[in-house]
Amino acid sequence: MKSPRNHRAYWAFLGHRLSGLALGLFLPAHFYVLGLALEDKARMDAFLRFADMGAVKFGEWGLVLLLSIHMCFGLRLLALELLPWSTTRDARLSWIGWGGGVSLGIGLIFVLGVL
Repeated sequence: MKSPRNHRAYWAFLGHRLSGLALGLFLPAHFYVLGLALEDKARMDAFLRFADMGAVKFGEWGLVLLLSIHMCFGLRLLALELLPWSTTRDARLSWIGWGGGVSLGIGLIFVLGVL
């Protein structure tokens, strides 16, 4: 018998869940930086110099990729719940490849636009 964890739908679920958790962990840091912009111009300028480093740019790419994965797989879930399907198995499996491909495309566009 095939393990339920070795299935594309499980990996789509896991990608959506983990990307959401990672984005949730990022939000406090994002709000902190926004607070820097409002309170202390010198510290914000120092942070912007730090953010111009290559490793940080790579992290930004990862963040955009996580956001696009979360969005695409979230749209997949909404489609499964709200649209009429003759069989949910066909719909569940057909949206996984498209979601992953769109997410990688968005990440590639970001890399080409930033670097």
